[in-house]
Amino acid sequence: MSKKETKEKKVKGTALQEEIHLDIPEDEIWTYQIEGLAAPHINKPYKHYNLKKAIFVITILIAVSLSMYFSIMALQNETFEYTELENGYEFTHFANTGYLYELDIDYVSDIEYIPGNNDPATNFSVVKDESKPIKSVREFTLNCDDKIKTITIGPDVEFVDEKAFYSCWALQNIEVDENNPNYCDIDGVLYNKDKTELLCYPCDHDEYLRQKYGYESELYTADITPEYERDIQTYVVPSSVTRLGVMCLNYANLRVIYLPEGLERIETLAVFKLHEKKDQWGTTPSLHSIYTYKADGVSDTHFTSADAFGEVYLSLPEGLEFIGSDAFSYNQNLQYMFIPSSVKEIGHHAFWDTCFKEDGEIKGINVMNVALCEEEFENLTVGDNWVPQYDYLLFKKNIDISYSATRK
Repeated sequence: MSKKETKEKKVKGTALQEEIHLDIPEDEIWTYQIEGLAAPHINKPYKHYNLKKAIFVITILIAVSLSMYFSIMALQNETFEYTELENGYEFTHFANTGYLYELDIDYVSDIEYIPGNNDPATNFSVVKDESKPIKSVREFTLNCDDKIKTITIGPDVEFVDEKAFYSCWALQNIEVDENNPNYCDIDGVLYNKDKTELLCYPCDHDEYLRQKYGYESELYTADITPEYERDIQTYVVPSSVTRLGVMCLNYANLRVIYLPEGLERIETLAVFKLHEKKDQWGTTPSLHSIYTYKADGVSDTHFTSADAFGEVYLSLPEGLEFIGSDAFSYNQNLQYMFIPSSVKEIGHHAFWDTCFKEDGEIKGINVMNVALCEEEFENLTVGDNWVPQYDYLLFKKNIDISYSATRK
């Protein structure tokens, strides 16, 4: 068998073609060696094959190990992340080492590891740079952290995004330095300084209250006594508050809430999915009653007696103007809801999944009571699916709306 190859040369700018003929015997087609080129390596063992294979495998293992090591070190070095501002720093991200239970938000901090200590619970310390004050905290900075129990906000913090501590499941307390001119806390619950805005009720604040009032820790499955519901699962919003902030009470373990008749706005997700831990497998809805009181000068958030509240009525306060999207969603224990005539806007899904059908009966909020007549109500701004729905055959059906209703 022969093979013909064309070779092109350039001589003084002129292209010439030279034909090259290779005469290769048929039985040598796969082993024939051309002069100057390496011999074909078909069906022949490589020299030192096993050694080279072992070296390759070891190299891969070392590369993977180094990659994992530097990834872990990168995570360790990124426990705290900040962005520099003109007058200080913004706290932008927090990744728990797994063993941080208290967090100070005052100065730029870093993790310093202790050489020779291999215990992840004790092999580090938090180091602060007091020349770098924190001025603001970005949204979702502590996103779904499940270790931090106490957050302390320093005196220089000017702004905390209302979504900064989203779903911090173990958070019991938020404490604010008394010299901070922008924020304060009432028994571990975050407010703005003049207490007109409720900003964050920690997800696990009930654990703090159990310790404070002498109840057995993690009391979720025991029978709920009236005293326990009063001390742990009832919250009185101070009479100075005019606004419930975004997500301020979401996931709280509360059964009863008292709102002041000066409240004007209930923001998005403000009272979203209040629940108590049922067991290690899940939760059960907790909120069953929302009351409004008329008295001024109420500052104690712990319910002691109804005497301080003056007139009290069931459901949302007169004077309320705005109900945000998903404001009350997934509170299936609520039995009654009344929309006062002062409301001007209701966000989408504001009462989503607050009713359900069981044994042919609609439970939860089975009718939406509205003070306005139907014609007046049509002038309001309302979002999609604001009214609760229940399963009906293969579809979802709105509960009835009772217009021109009278409050209970």
